[in-house]
Amino acid sequence: MKKQETELNLNQKLSLIQKEFKANKSKFNSFGKYNFRSAEDILEALKPFNEKYEVSFIITEELITNDFVANTIPMLLSTATILDNNGINEIKATALVGVDLEQKGMQMPQKFGSASSYGKKYALGNLLLIDDTQDADATNKHDNQSKEVTTEVELKWLNKNTPEFNKAIEYLKAGGSIATIENKYKLAKTVKDELLKVK
Repeated sequence: MKKQETELNLNQKLSLIQKEFKANKSKFNSFGKYNFRSAEDILEALKPFNEKYEVSFIITEELITNDFVANTIPMLLSTATILDNNGINEIKATALVGVDLEQKGMQMPQKFGSASSYGKKYALGNLLLIDDTQDADATNKHDNQSKEVTTEVELKWLNKNTPEFNKAIEYLKAGGSIATIENKYKLAKTVKDELLKVK
């Protein structure tokens, strides 16, 4: 480590890491047709900074429930922390994610695991100033603006109780955009209203 870097405080180190950080988008969303980062991608990309800036990253989770209100959604509070290796200074960022207990096709551990993955990713994103929420829109808005008129007739209708409709719901629950779905399918008012309830 260079001499001038040993004099950096933790805020300065984090600022440099935010500037230098790059992580591959190794996962692919088949519905939205875009690549995205997972929490694992981010953590793997952070490893070189541990030695370079003499810091460590940890993620913790806390289950939050309201014992006084029936049928409340359990929430996972994820906290991403960067610590100076001197053991004194730390900076934290959090993310709060609900666990969808009504999610069909998933066992209970998968429901919590899915929420955990999202929470970790967004906590790390808050700490490192990463914004993956625009992946779908950034890809689709620009590419489809010029094609909007010519492709509108070719779009298929999205109908309820179909595999495509179920995928659309999963996509929205994962933070996707209704605009992306409208770029891919024609939506009747009743179908769109149903999808908007997911948001």
